[in-house]
Amino acid sequence: MEQTYQYAWILPFVPLLVPILIGVGLLIFPTATKNLHRMWAFPSILLLSIVMIFSTNLSIQQINSSSIYQYVWSWTLDSDFSLEFGCLIDPLSSIMLMLITTVGIMVLIYSDNYMAHDQGYLRFFAYMSFFSTSMLGLVTSSNLIQIYIFWELVGMCSYLLIGFWFTRPSAANACQKAFVTNRVGDFGLLLGILGFYWITGSFEFRDLFQIMNNLIYNNEVSFPFVIFFAALLFAGAVAKSAQFPLHVWLPDAMEGPTPISALIHAATMVAAGIFLVSRLLPLFIVIPYIMNLIALIGIITVLLGATLALAQKDIKRGLAYSTMSQLGYMMFALGMGSYRSALFHLVTHAYSKALLFLGSGSVIHSMETLVGYSPDKSQNMVLMGGLTKHVPITKTSFLLGTLSLCGIPPLACFWSKDEILNASWLYSPIFSIIAWATAGLTAFYMFRIYLLTFEGHLNVHFQNYSGKKNTSFYSISLWGKGYSKRINPNFCLLRNESYSFFSKKIYRSDENVRKKRGGHPFINIFHFDNHKYFSYPYESANTMLFSLLLLVLFTLFVGSLGIPFKGTDLDLLSKWLAPSINLLDQKSKDSADWYEFCKDALFSVSIAYCGIFLASFLYKPVYSSFQNFDLINSFVKLGPKRKRWDQIINGLYDWSYNRAYIDSFYTISFTGGIRELAQLMHFFDRRLIDGITNGLGIMSFFLGEGIKYVGGGRISSYLFFYFSCVSIFLILFCQGFQFFDQIS
Repeated sequence: MEQTYQYAWILPFVPLLVPILIGVGLLIFPTATKNLHRMWAFPSILLLSIVMIFSTNLSIQQINSSSIYQYVWSWTLDSDFSLEFGCLIDPLSSIMLMLITTVGIMVLIYSDNYMAHDQGYLRFFAYMSFFSTSMLGLVTSSNLIQIYIFWELVGMCSYLLIGFWFTRPSAANACQKAFVTNRVGDFGLLLGILGFYWITGSFEFRDLFQIMNNLIYNNEVSFPFVIFFAALLFAGAVAKSAQFPLHVWLPDAMEGPTPISALIHAATMVAAGIFLVSRLLPLFIVIPYIMNLIALIGIITVLLGATLALAQKDIKRGLAYSTMSQLGYMMFALGMGSYRSALFHLVTHAYSKALLFLGSGSVIHSMETLVGYSPDKSQNMVLMGGLTKHVPITKTSFLLGTLSLCGIPPLACFWSKDEILNASWLYSPIFSIIAWATAGLTAFYMFRIYLLTFEGHLNVHFQNYSGKKNTSFYSISLWGKGYSKRINPNFCLLRNESYSFFSKKIYRSDENVRKKRGGHPFINIFHFDNHKYFSYPYESANTMLFSLLLLVLFTLFVGSLGIPFKGTDLDLLSKWLAPSINLLDQKSKDSADWYEFCKDALFSVSIAYCGIFLASFLYKPVYSSFQNFDLINSFVKLGPKRKRWDQIINGLYDWSYNRAYIDSFYTISFTGGIRELAQLMHFFDRRLIDGITNGLGIMSFFLGEGIKYVGGGRISSYLFFYFSCVSIFLILFCQGFQFFDQIS
């Protein structure tokens, strides 16, 4: 066992062999390496599988022995300064190792087919393996400097992965936005690290925690300084885990390939911020102001992410805002001091969200065959619907992931989210109400995504975007932004002009229709011309479905980690986390027996079912018979209350669709402000700085021109200059004398 721990530091560098070998192959055998590019998926999966096997062994030993192991070696030694690098294996590290490797393997298997026809196939697997190395190094770091090094490597890899299709302007802008936003948090993290080194003289976690506890207990340190530096440390986690107000990069990061979204935004990069706060929780827990700040930022992010997901048309962007909201739950739990619940939800959410992202990738993969390669169309849920019969495995796996995220038992997220919700009552009633209400919103927007994507019938036909064959397709939109033209009074609601989109003549929605009487703010029916020939979406390749099925198993059974054993309140996760929980003096306060947990969960499950019912009522297709539209028309004609109802719904829609206007505010205040400041500095530089320099040059020129005539060597010129100066002096002297004489 000692040898296993001793060589654990090698694990992060095992996946690094893949980018090294790919680079060497491209230098020595470029043609063969490019022609045999599909073979590089195998070593990527194999090496990460080896890391997973050793990580599993380490986790088993952690559960059995409840020990913490740290292997350290010196990098620099000096009388005043020393820096050590090492490998820290504790419950938190072992959980993150298992999470990164298992999700990473499934994403790599999935990516082999998903990226098969992409020209950047080799580059993709090189980036992914290097990203795995960075994350594995981050979670096994033994001090703050080591964490910061791998933290920056993770940011670099995310920049490369988000901008993988860099020739697309939207992808280039997205990776730059993610890079700049994370630099704000990373700069704060660096200042916080240096600040605590200034206070404690150590970067090591154990020394840092002990010294700070002693300083605070003996009142030997300025508490405002401690709060300030702790807030700077937390700023790094805010940016990396997409917490308010540095969350703006997350939805734009969906410009990368879907497997990247599944890996970065489910189990790795966004989890790094949660990991950092969990690692530093023994430091934060003795600073109540920081704990309150963490809880406040978390609950704001919970509500903001849920409301922003309500009106998204892009399926991946809707899932991105869902990720933001769930990360808020984890941060809120850490702010409450509920260490176990936060990590439990991190694990269950990672597998469920990876399943949802890979399921959305399978849908996008199928939709691209219908509408041509265009993210605006293949990811737009308004162009989906009726996929149940054509992609049944994808549909079933996506439904299970949706139910899990909604908190429906016995799926994974049910167990972890309910622990957070129950703990919130003891922390703050106001925060608890927000958390419980957001649980209902989560069920609503997740089922909205599911219903828009998979439910309905393929009974309306249009011509394929590629123009090569006709397809059968039906789409129902519930965005609140428009309605279709009245082709048949029993079929559609309002009139609007037609335009060419997929077929030669179809009808689009009116953006101002919400102001018209008789239109429902949620329902929008798109009607297409009929054609004779049909083509349908088809199920993804077996390797992609294999990853989905494995993630389904995790979604079904990973929640059992938190189920109490029979006859005791101790579960496997609590036993696993025992050393860390004891370090935080929490012991088993996050645990509860089976009966109490199920009794407390009844309310949250009821709220989730209310959200599902509301989504089903508003988004469930009701077009099987024309008589069903009478129900819609009767629902939307609410009499005098109609206007106020529209104002509420449209206001919520505008808030969600425009991202709460936060991006616009940043564009005006920061981007616009920086440009105005740059223009002001440009004016100052050109007019004042350059003006002084140029003025001195001009003065020197004229002075030289004047002096050259004076110094010409002629006595007559010298006499003329002399008498001129004397005359001017006498005139000024006489005038001055007369002036003073008049005054006196």
